[in-house]
Order: sequence, then C-alpha cells, then structure tokens
Amino acid sequence: MYLGGLCFITERKASNLPYGDMVLRALRAGVRWVQYRDKNRTRREIYEESVRLRSITRDFGAALVINDHPDIALAAEADGVHLGQEDLPLRKARKIMGKDAIIGISTHTIEQAVVAERDGADYIGFGPIFHTTTKDAGTPRGTGTLYEVKKHVTVPVVAIGGINIGNIQAVIEAGADAVAVASAILIGDIEKNIKAFTEILFAAGKTS
Repeated sequence: MYLGGLCFITERKASNLPYGDMVLRALRAGVRWVQYRDKNRTRREIYEESVRLRSITRDFGAALVINDHPDIALAAEADGVHLGQEDLPLRKARKIMGKDAIIGISTHTIEQAVVAERDGADYIGFGPIFHTTTKDAGTPRGTGTLYEVKKHVTVPVVAIGGINIGNIQAVIEAGADAVAVASAILIGDIEKNIKAFTEILFAAGKTS
C-alpha cells in the first residue's frame, strides 16, 4: 500500500514540542502520513498519545501508523503499525490487526526485505540510508544497497535514516518510493522544511 512520498516520524530528540503540536504543524503543511514513534514511554502513555494523534490525523484525512505495538494501534483505531525486526512477527501482527490494516516493517538487508514481502508487508522501511542521530540504527546502508533492494521486492520501499534536503534526490534516484523523515523536518521551521521536501517529491512524481 502506497501512502505517499513523505512519512513524518515524531521524534523527541529533535524537538521539545508536544507530539500533538508537531503533528498538527506537519499536517497543516501538507503531510498525510504520520508515524508515531516513542521508545521511552510506557505502553499506557503510548496508547493515550496514540488516541490523541488519531483524533488530530483523522481531522486531516491523514494516515496514522503506530511504531512497534500492533495491539495499541488497533485499540487506538490507527491505520496501521510499523514493526521492527525484534517486534512481534509480521504475520502475527496481521492476525491482531486484520487484513485491511497497514503493516510496514523496518529492514536492513536484502534478505530481510524479501522475507517482509513474503510475509505480507504493505511497505518496507529500509535503512539507515545515511548516518542518523535519532536512533541507534546501525551502519548506514547507502543508496547502492537501496537500489539493489528495489530489484528484489515489488511492495513500496520507504527509505529512512539521515535523509535531508541535500541528499533526498540521490535517494529518489536509487528508487525509493517514499522517504521517512524526523530531524530534517523538526529542526528549524517545520512548515518550510516540509514544503522543501514535498516540492522535490512532487517533481519526482512521488506526491505526498
């Protein structure tokens, strides 16, 4: 399932804004795909925040995907869940959320990407493409590996990790269907940053 060219990921390390404020600013600037990520809160707190963000994103007709927790995503009536390699297996998450839910998964190798598609992922997150400071995501894979991944899967591939205005064109040229961005949106003027990303994505035919 293709949700659009730009996925905005919430990130505490890049902004002190409350999640609701950062998401609202992103939505007003045109984002229509939000991934709520928080590695530090309790599951109860993540659920309560998910409910708040679901209300906000629904007003804009935007998709909300919850990181890591399929049960919380289901309870909060989110559109889907984004899994990591150490989270619940994708097929089990599908049983929890149902056939219509959006399920994406982070992958770091060609082999993981192939398995993700086989197991029914709607999209694959691949990275980190470049060095990133928002999370410990391992060694950068680079655009060359992204190009190879695209040869092996047919579902949309969302590039993630250190993507900014200066390198997004290389990511697009490597075949990414979309990009997931946190810091490069949140640091500075959120609306201006999103406009810069969306203009490049629009020109590449990857509308958000």
